[in-house]
Amino acid sequence: MPNLPTQNHLYQNHHLDSTRWNWFEPREDDIIIATSYKAGTTLMQTIVGNLLFPTGELPGPASFISPWLDFRPIPLEMVLGQLEAQEHRRYIKTHTPLDGLPYYPQAKYLCVSRDPRDVFMSLLNHWGSHTDEFYAAANGLPGRVGDEFPRFSGDVKQIWRDWITRSWFDWEIGGYPYWSHLSYAQTFWDHRDQSNIKLVHFNDLLSDLDGQMKDIAAYLEIEVPDEMWPDVVKRCTFAEVKKDPSKVVGENIAFAFKGGADSFIHKGTNGRWVGVLDDEDLALYEEAMSKLPPDYANWLQNGGSEPPK
Repeated sequence: MPNLPTQNHLYQNHHLDSTRWNWFEPREDDIIIATSYKAGTTLMQTIVGNLLFPTGELPGPASFISPWLDFRPIPLEMVLGQLEAQEHRRYIKTHTPLDGLPYYPQAKYLCVSRDPRDVFMSLLNHWGSHTDEFYAAANGLPGRVGDEFPRFSGDVKQIWRDWITRSWFDWEIGGYPYWSHLSYAQTFWDHRDQSNIKLVHFNDLLSDLDGQMKDIAAYLEIEVPDEMWPDVVKRCTFAEVKKDPSKVVGENIAFAFKGGADSFIHKGTNGRWVGVLDDEDLALYEEAMSKLPPDYANWLQNGGSEPPK
């Protein structure tokens, strides 16, 4: 029997509503960029965008070209209208795990993941930068399922304890008050034998951006002229993106983040957890990771070559 993904769960909370995919009409060459959060989403959107538009003349920021379909505060009609109007090859962002998504055999899935400790450090900046307007939208918009999205307390040790030990969704490992980073990529890992599912690790993007982009281009069957390639890669480096983050994420992100695009595109580095997470914190980390299949846990933390099928 083929190991095809199936929808087993609904993901609905202050941020997510996976049922919004019920109204999505796929095309033959759609690309779906899937990450938990703070694991390389915007970097992968930047990579795919520059592969599709190698001259650098993208028709807009990633938030417009590659909208987050399951993000409940943005009207679904607007997102679907954006996607329907696009004549180029589409690349759609999702933070819903694969077991909550429809499976489209004709689409190409790119799942990006990262060491959970690095994700947590990036998440502190992300959550801690939210505006009052964002909290009002997440919590006040009709249709929210479950509790409100809590305010950022600034208590790093308690935030870590909650994030690594508590789950918003009962079937996941950790992630409170969002959804599980640890469980997210496993929903793709378990189906990595499918030819239209590719896993990419943030560590590998940092260490060999050129090689990883060539691999992604081959997977997506995108051919970039050789003479354009160096510039395509350069535009995807953190240094280039940081020069003008609004070109990547748009000006409207100031609604959700104090400091706007500059806060959203923050550090792009690993290892900042060293000296922040103590031995007690790391013991909780090891305990959570021990609940994962060993080969997946090793890849989730370290990355490396293409995960074995």
